[in-house]
Amino acid sequence: MKQCIFTLLCILTLQVSNAQTDLQSTPDMMKEAEVERKAVIKKVEKEKRKAAKIEKDLKKKAQKKKQAERLDQDIKAKEKAIAKNERKIIAIQDKLGKGTLKGKLSPVDIEKMKAKMEKLKTTITKDKIKLEKLNSNK
Repeated sequence: MKQCIFTLLCILTLQVSNAQTDLQSTPDMMKEAEVERKAVIKKVEKEKRKAAKIEKDLKKKAQKKKQAERLDQDIKAKEKAIAKNERKIIAIQDKLGKGTLKGKLSPVDIEKMKAKMEKLKTTITKDKIKLEKLNSNK
């Protein structure tokens, strides 16, 4: 975009300079050419500002899109972590049930499994709270 504007400026300045050399230089024509050149410069500067504004808007849109994608990834990761911890709790409950039926678990092992289940449950609740916050930001 900047190169396009620059080339337009160059072309316009060449045309103005060619027009000046073709015609006989008189003070009125010089003043007129100066006014035209200033007008062209103003137009080019205005175009540059517009291009910069458009570029800035595009960057903002890209950043918002990136943040939305990141938020979606975070939500999916939290959901996956919650599901994984729930599967772990179910597996521990199965081991605990089978072990108590067979009588192969010691009381210490039972307490360790229960403590592990409680820890997983607390992490699940924390993750659910974080998930709710992420969904509210969406």
